[in-house]
Amino acid sequence: MPDFSPTEYAVPLFVIAVLAEMIWAKFRAPETYEAKDTLVSLAFGLGSTVAGALLGGFALALFIKTYDWRVFDFGPEWWAVWWAWPVCFVLDDLKYYWVHRAGHRIRWMWAAHVNHHSSQHYNLSTALRQTWTGSLTFGFLFAVPLVLLGFHPAMIAICGGFNLIYQFWIHTEAIKRMPRWFEAVMNTPSHHRVHHATNPRYLDRNYAGVFIIWDKLFGTFTPEVDDEPIRYGIVKQLGSFNLLWAVFHEWIGMIADIWRAPWRHKLSYLLREPGWSHDNSRDTSDMIRARWLARTGQDRLPASMSVADRNRIADAGEAA
Repeated sequence: MPDFSPTEYAVPLFVIAVLAEMIWAKFRAPETYEAKDTLVSLAFGLGSTVAGALLGGFALALFIKTYDWRVFDFGPEWWAVWWAWPVCFVLDDLKYYWVHRAGHRIRWMWAAHVNHHSSQHYNLSTALRQTWTGSLTFGFLFAVPLVLLGFHPAMIAICGGFNLIYQFWIHTEAIKRMPRWFEAVMNTPSHHRVHHATNPRYLDRNYAGVFIIWDKLFGTFTPEVDDEPIRYGIVKQLGSFNLLWAVFHEWIGMIADIWRAPWRHKLSYLLREPGWSHDNSRDTSDMIRARWLARTGQDRLPASMSVADRNRIADAGEAA
């Protein structure tokens, strides 16, 4: 089978779409784009391409070696097994949901993924804010079960490429809602705006790549509401257009926390959720969201929340 990368063919369409959205924004929503922010997003996209070429070899070698241990064999002409392609696409999207969710719940992985959320603007150029350091988090290991099931690494890569292409168009405010049947099954601009929001009701929701059904199935779905303006970015905004700071700021912060922490807590700063601290000096997204839910009376605190975190939320509520 010839080497094929769907994202390479899609690049001209990406450029045309960004330019078209810029024209739309000029007349309809000029605040959508900010020149320096867009330049940082473009630099992210270029840098991630270079980083992928330099660091992706290890993952490829691992997948090829793992393929020798596959449970099912689709034969030497695996690319001609037509039904394997849609199955692989769906399973790869399920894999994406879980690696994406882990990217928000494990600080080591968040250090790489935070790049994608660092813009306070939401437009098609934001989709190009791809990580330079993703290979360092070993998120690619989530694809190993697909390889063991017999899907060739090239098939997985091609399906992943089409998944990435699909996600490009949902980074826009130009489209408000898709038809109801489409919104029920597929990820859309409305659903993904929620994912990029810092509003407490939206934190760490809607992890889907292509199919929003995963969020509905695993309890992480929240619909967009029309009566609350969305605030984009991260809880602690960058406050800078410095590219290198945007790329590495969370790695720097995480390493500093690990260095200063008592020995018994060092690993937690690597593997616990972003915002966690051993001295309760910071808030996690769960705590921010739970406090908002408790204050508005819309839900009870999560049963999984620790006693210490519950007490902190109660104390904050009394102080307010």
